[in-house]
Amino acid sequence: MMDKIVFITGATSGIGLACARKFAANGDKLILTGRNESRLAEIRKELMQKGTEVLTLAFDVRDREQAARFMDDLPAEWKNIDVLVNNAGLALGLEPEYEGNLDDWETMIDTNIKGLLTMTRLIVPGMVERNSGHVINVGSVAGDAAYAGGNVYCATKAAVKALSDGLRIDVAHTAIRVTNLKPGLVETNFSNIRFHGDSERAANVYKGVKPLTGDDIADVAVYAANAPAHVQIAEVLILATHQASGSVISRK
Repeated sequence: MMDKIVFITGATSGIGLACARKFAANGDKLILTGRNESRLAEIRKELMQKGTEVLTLAFDVRDREQAARFMDDLPAEWKNIDVLVNNAGLALGLEPEYEGNLDDWETMIDTNIKGLLTMTRLIVPGMVERNSGHVINVGSVAGDAAYAGGNVYCATKAAVKALSDGLRIDVAHTAIRVTNLKPGLVETNFSNIRFHGDSERAANVYKGVKPLTGDDIADVAVYAANAPAHVQIAEVLILATHQASGSVISRK
């Protein structure tokens, strides 16, 4: 089915931006969210010049009251969302759990878990009512097993897996599909954020190995969203060729 309405959180960079461009190329209409209003405007202009209909909403998924207001105020022609891509998320810090920063923990939990739940709660009831829709959650290989320093981030992505599985059970009586994408090493601004802007430390994460790109993950998202109606791509683990797990990477 062409011309779906695709709602993407965290669409201003990385996997979210790649998803926006790939779904646009697929002929879909886009609702893009993020905290950076000017960056959203730039992306909207870029995609509209290529013929894509784009609506941008500048808000933080951690603010559920603001999110609810934006969803309530959606124009009628944008309300029937076909695909929700819960992409907004981040990692902060790589300290041992007993030395972690409580503010970092709170930000990760509020974004990666509670933000995902907020958008799911706001959008999926409409899908249930229409008996149609697809939720794509961006999890991580980190949700399969903890790695050194990953503690709380890994816990949030394990939660994404549990929430994806739980939602899939809850909507099994409907035609709604639920997908959990679990990327491994993806070169975006992810590591720069994790290390609070330390670009040199962030670059070392990808040293000696060819990592995935946001486009690689977006390709899988678009494939899942366009699989035949009777096919549910429940979970996909996507790793770089020289990455075997969250903690095992062969570097040259």
